[in-house]
Amino acid sequence: MFSATQTSKSQFLDKARLAREERRGHKEKERAATQIQALIRRFLCRCRLQREIRKEVDDFFATTESGTTKRNALSIFKIARKLLFIFDKDDNLCFLLQRFEKLCRTILSSMEVENEPKVWYVSLALSKDLTIPWLKQIKDVLWVSCEFLKKLKPDIMQDNKLVTLYLTMLVTFTDTSTWKIIRGKGYRHFSILLTNGLARSRPSLSKGTLTAIFTLSLRPVVAANFSDNLLRSFLIHIMSVPAIISHLNTLTPDTHDLMRKFILFVSREEQCSDICVCLEGSHTLCLLGNLIQLGYLNVKVLEQEAGHFVKDLTDMLSYCQRYVSQKKSNLTHWHPVLGWFSQTVHYGLNDSMPLVTKQLQCLWGVPVICTLFCDVLSKKLEVQEPTPAPPPPQPNTLQNNLPVKNLFKRAFQKSASVRNILKPVGGRRVDSAEVQKVCSVCVLYQTALTTLTQIRLQILTGLTYLDDLLPKLWAFICELGPQGGLKLFLECLNNDTDESKQLLAMLMLFCDCSRHLITILDDIEVYEEQISFKMEELITISSFLNTFVYKMIWDGILENANGEKLELFHSVHGWLMVLYERDCRRRFTPDEHWLRKDLKPSLLFQELEKGKKRAQLLLQYIPHVIPHKNRVLLFRNIVTKEKETLGLVETSSASPHVTHITIRRSRMLEDGYDQLRRLPVNSIKGVIRVKFVNDLGVDEAGIDQDGVFKEFLEEIIKKVFNPALNLFKTTNGNERLYPSPTSNIHENHLQLFEFVGKMLGKALYEGIVVDVPFASFFLSQVLGHHHSSFYSYIDELPSLDSEFYKNLTSIKRYDGDVSDLGLTLSYDEDVMGQLVCHELIPGGKTMPVTNENKISYIHLMAHFRMHTQIKDQTVAFIRGFRSIINPEWLHMFSTPEVQRLISGDNAEIDLDDLKKHTVYYGGFHSSHRVIIWLWDILSSDFTPEERAMFLKFVTSCSRPPLLGFAYLKPPFSIRCVEVSDDQDTGDTLGSVLRGFFTIRKKEPGGRLPTSSTCFNLLKLPNYSKKSILRDKLRYAISMNTGFELS
Repeated sequence: MFSATQTSKSQFLDKARLAREERRGHKEKERAATQIQALIRRFLCRCRLQREIRKEVDDFFATTESGTTKRNALSIFKIARKLLFIFDKDDNLCFLLQRFEKLCRTILSSMEVENEPKVWYVSLALSKDLTIPWLKQIKDVLWVSCEFLKKLKPDIMQDNKLVTLYLTMLVTFTDTSTWKIIRGKGYRHFSILLTNGLARSRPSLSKGTLTAIFTLSLRPVVAANFSDNLLRSFLIHIMSVPAIISHLNTLTPDTHDLMRKFILFVSREEQCSDICVCLEGSHTLCLLGNLIQLGYLNVKVLEQEAGHFVKDLTDMLSYCQRYVSQKKSNLTHWHPVLGWFSQTVHYGLNDSMPLVTKQLQCLWGVPVICTLFCDVLSKKLEVQEPTPAPPPPQPNTLQNNLPVKNLFKRAFQKSASVRNILKPVGGRRVDSAEVQKVCSVCVLYQTALTTLTQIRLQILTGLTYLDDLLPKLWAFICELGPQGGLKLFLECLNNDTDESKQLLAMLMLFCDCSRHLITILDDIEVYEEQISFKMEELITISSFLNTFVYKMIWDGILENANGEKLELFHSVHGWLMVLYERDCRRRFTPDEHWLRKDLKPSLLFQELEKGKKRAQLLLQYIPHVIPHKNRVLLFRNIVTKEKETLGLVETSSASPHVTHITIRRSRMLEDGYDQLRRLPVNSIKGVIRVKFVNDLGVDEAGIDQDGVFKEFLEEIIKKVFNPALNLFKTTNGNERLYPSPTSNIHENHLQLFEFVGKMLGKALYEGIVVDVPFASFFLSQVLGHHHSSFYSYIDELPSLDSEFYKNLTSIKRYDGDVSDLGLTLSYDEDVMGQLVCHELIPGGKTMPVTNENKISYIHLMAHFRMHTQIKDQTVAFIRGFRSIINPEWLHMFSTPEVQRLISGDNAEIDLDDLKKHTVYYGGFHSSHRVIIWLWDILSSDFTPEERAMFLKFVTSCSRPPLLGFAYLKPPFSIRCVEVSDDQDTGDTLGSVLRGFFTIRKKEPGGRLPTSSTCFNLLKLPNYSKKSILRDKLRYAISMNTGFELS
């Protein structure tokens, strides 16, 4: 009974709960339906209202456009309020754009009605009730105009018209007292619009549009009395637009002294840093260009604010420099001015970079340089009477007709006097305001050189434009400190103060600019016209640089140098080496000018043996401070050590491998080429024994103990360098050798050149002197000098063809229109009777040479004649030569010194040294009558030319060994002979005794002296009279009597 009652109660409760839930569900459905209906009704109502407003707006504008009635200001205000009401709610953007355009045109047209104030839209501002609503409405209208300006593209014609419309609205309804509308975000809209319109090769904004934008942007700044916040926004958003000052140059005068305000604002370190961080690299560069051009256009302000101007530019360049990289990586991007840059690069600005670059060029333009370097340029240089230039060559007859039309031509103005700046004088305090100002300017330009990597050459060229800037800067340097420049700068190397860094930056800038100037000047301009620097100054400067670099290395500064000091070293060393190489090519310094007398070669060699770093660096960078003979000894020691390493030297425990070859005299070159070209390099470096056979196949007499191989090598070299073979040609004038451009008539000419390179390398390796005079331009390429960024083919051209060089440089100096000469960028050459046209660049034969490209034409022509024409031959020769001689071994020698290494010393023959190292055979001795006659004839009767002929007669080379006759291998020897060479069986006891006691079998008066050059042996009959000896010897050396094998 109880359980049944319980069940009935539970069911009752469940039914009641379900009923409640059902009623709640019905109520929620009713509420949801009511809300949905309300939303639908509201949406439909809104749509209906929008349609009504749209219809009302369309009707309004239709009536207005029909021109039947004039709309008063109140009706425009009401319709504008309705349009703005639906502005953010209507998804039909096209509708809004069209109606908003009509609204703006209606408003502007109302402002143009004459004598009807009620029609003027602006009249509502005078209504007591509508002033505030009207201000709010006009702000909204102008804001919408700004929004649309951001989205428009000025290069599209329709958009360009809208830009003009909206800017007119902004100009019309703003002035200096009420303009507040574009604070903050408004500048960004203008920045986007300006960038879109100007960051292109051809700007799409009209002059009027550009003026309006700039005026609108400037109004709030002026209204706020150039407050920091608005000035910052203006600099970041407007002044960072690429080349905006270039476009505004002729449009908007600087009526507000903007440049001074900008410079003073940015000179505050925190503001400059903040702006640079906001802009990043590309836009910072654009701001920099605009500021520079402002300074260029306002020289008076620049003079007054030069200190702040220099500081601002230096700080901004330094910021960019942090992100300039020397090479490509995953984190860098390419920038057309900065190079590889580790910040984001705005590639949309690339089209405007030529204009930005043109702005940057103002920094090294004459007005700015004269303003910033006024303290240096105002210095008067002492002068003395002109001194003659070192000879040769003769002055060019065209030098009095020197044009001054472009950047390079100005270098040809002839100076009338020689300045007397020979020694550092000292006396100027380094902490003076004048020195500090010059130092800061030098830091600015040096920072520009290291930051603007892609226009570095333009900067250097601009800084060298004024002839007197660099010599006056050098005079300024000489006056620094109590004792002159050198001591002060050496002290700065050991100091890490800001003052020392600035002084070193001045020296670095001077070296970079001077090196660039001397590199682009030719020999006539340097030696005869003495552009910028006089010879005496170059001597003094080279001595300064030589000492400075030597101290940096020897005092251990370079070993630990990095960053700025390493850059300083490379600048100073680069300028030093340009002067040294110029001096090697054509001497202008006194004897022993480059040597360091306080450097003991013995100490240097000891440190090299121990592997000391400073000794290695000295040999790497400035080997010329070591006497030449000591470097030759070092070279021979290096070769000897390699021979020992390769096992090519005879020892008590082992003998070197010997290679035997058999050579037919009638086919010496062919047999030598066939047998030696297949040998491994180490075999060629090793001992090679030669056996000669005659045409009948019979072995010639003689044992090769290096002498026969010497003969073979000399004969091979004589044959391959004979111009008749057409592997090598001789230059015009001095008959120096270089590869023939037409050597390809030989089927295997490149293999022959490689073989020749190996043979010459073998001669140098063994210390065999060969009389082969190379053209210096070819030898420079063998040494790899042409890979240097300071190498100039023009400077080397006289060594190929001096007349051709004069003709080319006359084009450089031609005062008229070069195109009148009818030249093209091509070279016509007579090749075996056929005229062949070589294009210097692709399509060059159709490109005329003009005043604009004539400098390029000269360099292209020199490059073609000395490099391109013989490139394959030179590469093959170098490959063979370097397989024997490590190129690093020759880095310690200049080009003329390597020629001496190959062909011997060009000094006069030292007869005392030769006599001291002579060996006598066959009864001759130093006190023998014939020997005494011989030495007396050589010293008293023979001319220097005849003595050279004598040396060539006995050794096959007219020049003495570089280290003296003690290093002649085999040593020079004289042997007494009694019979003819075909009866000569060598020394016998009888012949020796007869020779010793001057007993003759018979009078040898009809016999000539002979020689065996392979053994450096002179065979001398026992003549009875001194006169007979003199006549016979003179005849023998002049006729170059037979080359024999003993």
